[in-house]
Amino acid sequence: MGFSVIERDAVLKPCITLVGMAGAGKSTLGRALAERLGWGQLDTDRHLEAYYGLPLQGIMDHFGLAQFLHIEGHLVSQLSLTRTIISTGGSVIYSEAAMARLRELGPVVMLDIDEHTFLDRVGDGRDRGLAIAPGETLRDLFARRQPMYRAVADIVVRTDCDAPEACVDCILQHIDFA
Repeated sequence: MGFSVIERDAVLKPCITLVGMAGAGKSTLGRALAERLGWGQLDTDRHLEAYYGLPLQGIMDHFGLAQFLHIEGHLVSQLSLTRTIISTGGSVIYSEAAMARLRELGPVVMLDIDEHTFLDRVGDGRDRGLAIAPGETLRDLFARRQPMYRAVADIVVRTDCDAPEACVDCILQHIDFA
């Protein structure tokens, strides 16, 4: 029995990468965007968990912060995808190689929230697998990462003021798929 080969697009569709603080909506909006476009969705935190067979916090506890960041950066820098919404872990921003790869794959969207929303959504941060240095506060983490996300973003979308569907609409209005 034969089968037919399905032709791919002459020009492959890029990925859309979502970056931002924990609690900004990367996983939620990633699923909604993927559903709207009929694309795949990859959550890089789940990718790390699948690779190691451990929850994110377990990976962090086992390897420590520096090795965790190295592992995350390496795995993300090796991604080869098209037509995929990539929801990143918040600490992916620390890896130049990972961010360079994500930018090669398509536009990077920063999901922006204010500090109050971040603190409210994350709580004390325990068991979230947050890549936070010993002695660093959640406020310190927020202040350090926000400018880093802005520096790599092609698009910035506030996600603490509108419903997820409105945020998806806003992202899609700014993406050129030509």
